[in-house]
Amino acid sequence: MDLVDSFLARYVKEYDYYDQVAHKAAQMLRSNLEAAGIRSIVTSRAKSVPRLAEKCRQRHDKRPYESIDDIYSDIVDLAGVRVALYFPGEREQVGGFIIRLFLEYDASRVFPYASPPSKEKTFSGYSATHYRVRLRPQDLADSDQRYASANIEIQVASVLMHAWAEVEHDLVYKPSEGELSEQEYLLLDQLNGLVLAGELALEQLQKAGEARVAVGSRQFANHYELAAHLLSQASAVNEQPVTDSGLGRVDLLFKLLTRLGLSTPDDLRPYLEPLHGDLERRPLAEQIIDALIAEDQSRYETYLLVRAEADVSGAERAPRDDAAYHEIGLFLMQWVRLERLVRELMPSTEQRSLPMPTSRTLERMQLLDPEMRFELDQLRRIRNQLVHGIEVPSADYLHEATQRIDVLISEIEGRRNSQ
Repeated sequence: MDLVDSFLARYVKEYDYYDQVAHKAAQMLRSNLEAAGIRSIVTSRAKSVPRLAEKCRQRHDKRPYESIDDIYSDIVDLAGVRVALYFPGEREQVGGFIIRLFLEYDASRVFPYASPPSKEKTFSGYSATHYRVRLRPQDLADSDQRYASANIEIQVASVLMHAWAEVEHDLVYKPSEGELSEQEYLLLDQLNGLVLAGELALEQLQKAGEARVAVGSRQFANHYELAAHLLSQASAVNEQPVTDSGLGRVDLLFKLLTRLGLSTPDDLRPYLEPLHGDLERRPLAEQIIDALIAEDQSRYETYLLVRAEADVSGAERAPRDDAAYHEIGLFLMQWVRLERLVRELMPSTEQRSLPMPTSRTLERMQLLDPEMRFELDQLRRIRNQLVHGIEVPSADYLHEATQRIDVLISEIEGRRNSQ
């Protein structure tokens, strides 16, 4: 048995492992893209044994492997995920999600490379971005930690480009079926041109949809329309590109806006304009939710209902801890008191409708001493986890955090009264 055969025999035993790794990565990416309102088809697979054997043989013939470890290092897509985008212009946005959700162990590959088409081709060929990542250990249960060491390749391209790439691969890279004729290569090149023209049409379709959704008095029909509107408006209202900060849970924002009767572009506009002042650079949806709640703290309860419904609808959520949810209510009640107290200390020239000012703002305004600002930042992180996070802390942890808010409120009130 030669080296490649030994590797393939080992891979057959590990096939289910790589299939599970790819499935977990796809599931995580799919749920986040759907929540952000990005239309896509996310699929996963472990590399099939026949295709792997063919690929290994071709590479071994060109540059012989010296060990099985060399083969594992060379074949980066044993666990593979494909993201087929309806709108190719969202490739960068998806890339931002991938970088935040996974650990990149190698630089991404952007196709086509920065070189002109060959003289045999008129069009540029395959257009996509491939990411080489691993699952983050902190996102895996203790029993699944073994999956954190596996390499994963995530391919991001339009639905049209993925289809063309499959056709080209199966026709061009099948030496057993013989070399293609010149006419067949020309036809593949023509198909590539049609796909590229189709991608341009998809981009124009996306812009037409954004223009339709942006009509001021028209209600957003779903969170996909809301996400499209946020993306189109982001450059005008945010200092950083939305690909840097991320859209966040647009699905929750849409449900909250619907509950509050604020589901048109005109209703949303006042909450978009001040976003550039948020120095924390949190996802766009989170910033808008915070602005909505800061305007009227009674909206905390509405938002928590929206979150609870989302938790119940999630098929893989952990069972609800009623004691923890009770402590969430107590924590947020005290947090609202703390927000109001801090804003009362702000000069009248500052906009009090904004969420709790950041530590930098408080330092600039010379509000609170460093120790109190540090404690406020720690409590703010807990608040953001409760409002925007996925996991719910334990009841004991939340109870202790609520007591810390009480102490901080007492200290601030004492200092204010003494002054």
